[in-house]
Amino acid sequence: MTNLVTDPPAVATKPAPVATRERRVNPLNGMAHIALLLWALATAGPLIWVLLASFKSNSEIFLGKPFALPEHFSFKTYTDAWSEAHIGQYFLNSVFVVAISTAGTMLLGSMAAYVLARYKFPGNRAIYYLFVSGLAFPTFMALAPIFGIVKSMGLLNTFTGLILVYIAYSLSFTVFFLVAFFRTLPAEIDEAALVDGAGHLRRFFQIMMPMAKSGLISITIFNIVGQWNQYLLPVVIMQGAGSDANWVLTQGIANISVSAGYHAEWSTLFAALTLSILPMIVVYGIFQRQIQAGLTAGAVK
Repeated sequence: MTNLVTDPPAVATKPAPVATRERRVNPLNGMAHIALLLWALATAGPLIWVLLASFKSNSEIFLGKPFALPEHFSFKTYTDAWSEAHIGQYFLNSVFVVAISTAGTMLLGSMAAYVLARYKFPGNRAIYYLFVSGLAFPTFMALAPIFGIVKSMGLLNTFTGLILVYIAYSLSFTVFFLVAFFRTLPAEIDEAALVDGAGHLRRFFQIMMPMAKSGLISITIFNIVGQWNQYLLPVVIMQGAGSDANWVLTQGIANISVSAGYHAEWSTLFAALTLSILPMIVVYGIFQRQIQAGLTAGAVK
């Protein structure tokens, strides 16, 4: 007689409890969101008020309800600012100066940054620190030397003088930013192009610049915004008699508020301010993703 071996009866077991993570509310996150909201309101509030005030008359701004919507949305203040206050001429001057100076800054700055980041030669670090040292001096500290240099070159009250000053003023930050960016790019592609017989210029313009597109776009936008909003440098360079035809937008807006004193057309002034603010908002809105990608590329790679 054989003994049959049977498996022991299965014992019912309870399923192991699934560990659940309790969602804890961090009060610091809530405070951070509130602070960011207040900061957004503090930043966007004045811009919205300037936009609404540009459609109002002086009596609506000061005697009526300053924070109410305008009674009539009329673009007469914009036409007055564009033609009678010569904002149109100043706007075109700013577009011309900023376009040429930004192009020159990016060409010279990117080439200098590429050489300093990729080539080793005696004095490399000294030249790099010379560019970086320009960041330590505020603009107003260099006004007197800049005026003397531009005057000795015979370029006062000229677009050429202002463009050259803008380029020199922007090179420090441009080189500082792009040197760090070029160092993050892979050297293998550059070396492969060198083996294939590509020269220095071809490697730079056809290989390295497309790879550094996000960084170049980021620093280009920063230069455009900085040069567009610049006031001290144009006042020093474009300050001679009869030079108001060469004024840039910031000088024209300041002239509107100063020349008429208490009898200034504030709605026209606000219209001029809106015309100066909107282009930068549009440019930043279009290239926002590229700017963020360029600023974070060096940290990710």
